[in-house]
Amino acid sequence: MRRRDFIRAFAVAAGLPAIARAQQGQPVVGFLSTRSPKESQTHTNAFRRGLEEMGYAEGRNVVVEYRWAKGDYDQLPPLAADLRDRRPSLVVAAGDPAAKAAKAANFPVPMVFVVGEDPVQAGLVKSMNRPGMATGVNFFTGDLGGKRLALLCSMVPAARVLGLLVNPRFGAEAAEEHKQSIAAAARTLGRELRVQQASTDAEIDSSFAELVKAGISGLIVQNDPFFDSRREQILTLSSRDRLPGIFHIREFPAGGGLMSYGASLSDAYRQLGAYAGKILRGAKPDELPVSRPTKFELVINTNTAKTLGLAVPPSILIEADELIE
Repeated sequence: MRRRDFIRAFAVAAGLPAIARAQQGQPVVGFLSTRSPKESQTHTNAFRRGLEEMGYAEGRNVVVEYRWAKGDYDQLPPLAADLRDRRPSLVVAAGDPAAKAAKAANFPVPMVFVVGEDPVQAGLVKSMNRPGMATGVNFFTGDLGGKRLALLCSMVPAARVLGLLVNPRFGAEAAEEHKQSIAAAARTLGRELRVQQASTDAEIDSSFAELVKAGISGLIVQNDPFFDSRREQILTLSSRDRLPGIFHIREFPAGGGLMSYGASLSDAYRQLGAYAGKILRGAKPDELPVSRPTKFELVINTNTAKTLGLAVPPSILIEADELIE
């Protein structure tokens, strides 16, 4: 082949869409995320590990087409439509809003998701055991709100007024359930709860200002993909205002927050990849029950505790799964 023809052939091959590459023997997985590539790096790597457990390595025998909403939920419908037009072998939805957008896009292929809401109530599956064309991992943690508040009170026993940050766009029912669970726990423990709503960067800033003005001594942040994508902003504000906070995933204390209690999101994404790999190998999604975590981890950043002038109680030290120093 002449050099000019080789260069032309290479350029055409490099520009082939995903479906053309799939026709050359590689299945295509559409990956729709509520977050950004940077915020998702740890969990995306866990997803790849799950794929590899099933014999699929990205770039070798499977193509993954990523679409990132970067915390802007309004971008999810057009991103989902774009992925649908790529005709993937299956679609992966990372986060509740992404799963709902993928469901609404009517993909003619199986969907694998990782979500925090109850997937039956959200209309994503028919049942947990026989889910239909969609299955995945559900780290439903709404009922852990009371436990998180109790842990925060143990860490900050002098706190009498606590703050709760929720995102109304996460789902009105989920946000209300989370709020009611924590409010009930606050009443039981004799604490006052102040609630602020935020679904934009500016509203996060103003919510912190209002909570500080209300005199809170500790903060609980709702498990929500938008807040996950704004982790750096939330942690910066928490540090500035010297607010002890409890979150739902270890990435927050790993980034400088005080503590977290919840399921391992990395493990959920590994399972997500494993389910995707099983479907690529021929498994039917209806035969793969929706998975739920059975273990929850307590992570404490002892350096942050020291900075805030907090002594970690022996009961918390015993219960902790990980201490970050």
